[in-house]
Amino acid sequence: MSESIGNVAGQLWQYLDKKGSQSIAKIAKEADIEMKQLQRSIGRLAKQDKITI
Repeated sequence: MSESIGNVAGQLWQYLDKKGSQSIAKIAKEADIEMKQLQRSIGRLAKQDKITI
């Protein structure tokens, strides 16, 4: 993976802070994040109780 999951999780966190709740497909497209990295980042943020699925 080109970027660590922590970096992608940070990018995802910032995206959600600006745009609010979005579908995973929309986030992947607009934030230009690979789906596997996005899914892992969502898991990491959920584990840290930073997002709710």
